[in-house]
Amino acid sequence: MVLGKRLEDLRKQAGLGYEEAAAALDVTHSTIRRMEKAEVSLKILYVDRLLRMYGVTEPSEIEAFLALVREANQPGWWHRYRDVLPDWFSAHVSLEVEAALIRAYEPHYVHGLLQTPDYARTVLRAGLPHAPDPEINRLVDLRVERQSLLSRDNAPRFWGVMDETVFRRAADRKVLRAQVDRLIEACSQPNVTLQVMPFAAGPHPAMYGPFCIFRFRFQELPDIVYGESLTGAVYIDDRDDVSVYLEALDRMCAQAAPAPSTEAYLSGIRKEI
Repeated sequence: MVLGKRLEDLRKQAGLGYEEAAAALDVTHSTIRRMEKAEVSLKILYVDRLLRMYGVTEPSEIEAFLALVREANQPGWWHRYRDVLPDWFSAHVSLEVEAALIRAYEPHYVHGLLQTPDYARTVLRAGLPHAPDPEINRLVDLRVERQSLLSRDNAPRFWGVMDETVFRRAADRKVLRAQVDRLIEACSQPNVTLQVMPFAAGPHPAMYGPFCIFRFRFQELPDIVYGESLTGAVYIDDRDDVSVYLEALDRMCAQAAPAPSTEAYLSGIRKEI
């Protein structure tokens, strides 16, 4: 996505339209548009020709750009799970890996980046009642491997708001107790902020379902909102639409119990369990 945006900027700086760029590659103008929107992989030969056409002539600059193209075309680690990973969620994992900030609202269960394996297995089994055990196990492994990004070097900041429902829904007590212990542990991580939206807080702006907002280190990338349904997902990057989600989440963070009280709340829940 970043490289596509940079190609778009270079094309515009050169004063060229889609048609002129397409003619240089003997392709349709829609191919250029799709390259810039990251809807297709970038071919080394195509990019090399475009860079020269756009006025990039320094060999070191061209090679540096092409090196980034080669890197971008490499499959991510999550491709090892392509046998169980839906295409619509593969993009989510990709965005998650590159994000500098992940903000999330979860009304029903603990966010996947903080789930214990047993809790993840319980949630996945409820959502995929007909899936064979090997598939569920693979999905659990994928979820656990995703969690390593919160403890890596240059880890993203995670700020999650969970509804009180997450802790009140009937579940295996042993599994839920271990999950609460994991959340208490997460509260001590410097890059993790957790808040709980109590029932007593009343209605709030995001009572429509779970969503995530990704923010990136690259200035070329806009904030992206991810929303999920039973059979797919939607990715939103329109600035006006994203601002609605940002405002809703900001209001929720102000309405929810303050983050410094989360650990005490979780300790109280653990005693009840």
